[in-house]
Amino acid sequence: MAIDPRAVIDREPMSRFQWGIVATMIGLNALDGFDVLSISFASPGIAKEWGIDRAALGLVLSMELIGMAIGSLFLGGVADRVGRRATILGCLVLMSVGMLGASTANGVEILSAWRVLTGLGIGGMLAATNAAVAEAANAKRRALAVVLMAAGYPVGTIVGGSISAVLLAHYDWRAVFVFGAICSLLFVPLVLWRSPESVSFLMHKRPPNALARINRTLARMGHPPVDSLPETSGPARKVPVVELFSPALVRATLLLTLAYLAHIMTFYFILKWIPKIVVDMGFPSPQAAGVLVWASIGGATGSLILGLLTGRIRVLALTIGAMLLSTALVIVFGRDQGDLATLSLVAALAGFATNAGVVGLYALIAQSFPTQVRATATGFVIGVGRGGSALAPALAGFLFAGGYGLQTVAVIMGLGSIVGAAALFAMRGWTAKPEAEAAR
Repeated sequence: MAIDPRAVIDREPMSRFQWGIVATMIGLNALDGFDVLSISFASPGIAKEWGIDRAALGLVLSMELIGMAIGSLFLGGVADRVGRRATILGCLVLMSVGMLGASTANGVEILSAWRVLTGLGIGGMLAATNAAVAEAANAKRRALAVVLMAAGYPVGTIVGGSISAVLLAHYDWRAVFVFGAICSLLFVPLVLWRSPESVSFLMHKRPPNALARINRTLARMGHPPVDSLPETSGPARKVPVVELFSPALVRATLLLTLAYLAHIMTFYFILKWIPKIVVDMGFPSPQAAGVLVWASIGGATGSLILGLLTGRIRVLALTIGAMLLSTALVIVFGRDQGDLATLSLVAALAGFATNAGVVGLYALIAQSFPTQVRATATGFVIGVGRGGSALAPALAGFLFAGGYGLQTVAVIMGLGSIVGAAALFAMRGWTAKPEAEAAR
């Protein structure tokens, strides 16, 4: 009987090559983190140079989130049709062009267009990397691998924010986008070298050279080759989004989408508005970027701790707890902290909780859907969630422009995590139905 290479990967210990794939995906998500928040680092300089108010700035801050929503919805499906690797490479090109274009913008409309293009690449990237890392890991380490991948996001903002603070001390805001474009291009050869196509994807799609490609990947993972591939129930078919609403998957699709949409609004309120809020308190732009770096350090710590706890506590319970803590800390962030050190500490704690909730959601998405719909499901949940979350920076901007203080705005924006926790609470006891896993 033919051996299923996916079963081999699932049961055998993780090799250094597999951890290398995970590390590459962490790096790509770090790149996503920096590219998303590059506009936040640049926003004080943009507002000063162009003389735009908070309401207009809030719209600019939302633009790549709209692009991310579109990219996740459409490119997530592409990753299930043409492959995780090809989608990642295409997204890197989009991100490079978008970041370079943003550095040449001379007005709000042009900058917004380039940010939408950048967002397209970021949205597709996350859908593809989430599926790729889940399929590179074995069964025992899958949740940990996905959480570590998601932890790359705040790492990217830490490193990128630190570099941005240096760049902003010597150059104007455009240097931030040039740096992002260069980093995006540098990842192309790394992906070509260290990230082969997913074995699970090749098993599902069965291209003519599937056996040879699978055996090359198995050899790099330290596993023996297989002589033949097990039979499938039929030719691979396209996976429409409507399949996510089949009886087997509809509950997970709806609840995870609602949870992601609600929590990510709280998440992006913190990350998008910290630099501008700090500058408005009277601190210079480099110090404002430093506060955002502290929020990202807290986020990376939250991701790491959640990942370590996944072996002892269910991811669902961890994620609900992180979301409840998010609301409390965002409200605390909204209070007048008085000095930069205290503000940095509160920002770090808020980043800890909000990011832990996000990475927990990524792990839940990866374990709730089978291979043939995993990238499509990831793209749908993230696409709808980020599409809705694009309202978060804009809503906060209009609230500020309407005369509401930081405390009131923080309370309103912090409620998103409460809604997300309630949606996940409704998932207790749910498991994927057998027929949803049949094609895995």
